[in-house]
Amino acid sequence: MNHPSDFESAPDAFPVKLENFEGPLDLLLYLIKKDEVNIHDIPIARITAQYLDAIALMQELDLDVAGEYLVMAATLIHIKSKMLLPRPETAANVEGEEEDPRDALVRRLLEHQKFKAAAGLLHEREQLRAAQWLRPDEAVAALAGDEYEPEIEVDLFSLLSAFQAVIQRATLRPKILLPAEQLPIEVRIDQLLARLSENEACGFEDLFADVHDRSGLIVTFLALLEMIRLKLVRVFQAGTFGPIRVYKRSRPADAPHPIGDPENHNG
Repeated sequence: MNHPSDFESAPDAFPVKLENFEGPLDLLLYLIKKDEVNIHDIPIARITAQYLDAIALMQELDLDVAGEYLVMAATLIHIKSKMLLPRPETAANVEGEEEDPRDALVRRLLEHQKFKAAAGLLHEREQLRAAQWLRPDEAVAALAGDEYEPEIEVDLFSLLSAFQAVIQRATLRPKILLPAEQLPIEVRIDQLLARLSENEACGFEDLFADVHDRSGLIVTFLALLEMIRLKLVRVFQAGTFGPIRVYKRSRPADAPHPIGDPENHNG
């Protein structure tokens, strides 16, 4: 059994490598899908603002924002600036007409979307072949003879979007003046696991119900990411952009060790 002293408790001791999740094109596709906009007519100002908000949040969380995210940010800002410039008139207004500044980006997004769809199909087939784990709601529905509506596994950007909503709602709560305290992430993990032991599952927003300051919200979110990495929980969503639920699971033998765990250094 590991104790809090076995770990580094500072938030920056729990690095999350974004390349293990998704890339900047995936973030853009997520924002486009979430806003239900036409990929061939991207509202570049709105999507750029949302993209910059997302990477600002990732940087505040000390997530490892790779250089490619910042390059994409610069690309979006450049496209936005070009969209603001008047386009030169052509003689026939057809021949030699300048390319829409968004076209190159749209082509990259469409190509990436096809690649992701193909990879997703292969992943679904692999999951179907290896499926051995039933969520509690699915098991109950099976016993009751009801049809179960399958949930989808949540990606990092869906979690970040849900966390942004939690932060926004927290600003509307009455202010509670408490002594400043940096809760160690491993302690927060223990607290969340204890809550999940009572209910087996809970809503994403319920994880944040007992914290009232921004630092507590951030530590809770990082604790959730670490619990996902350690395979202590699985996180699912009822359809695209639906409510997110967190399910406790038995940690498999091949799960990663906590960061700072002395077992990581054993031969």
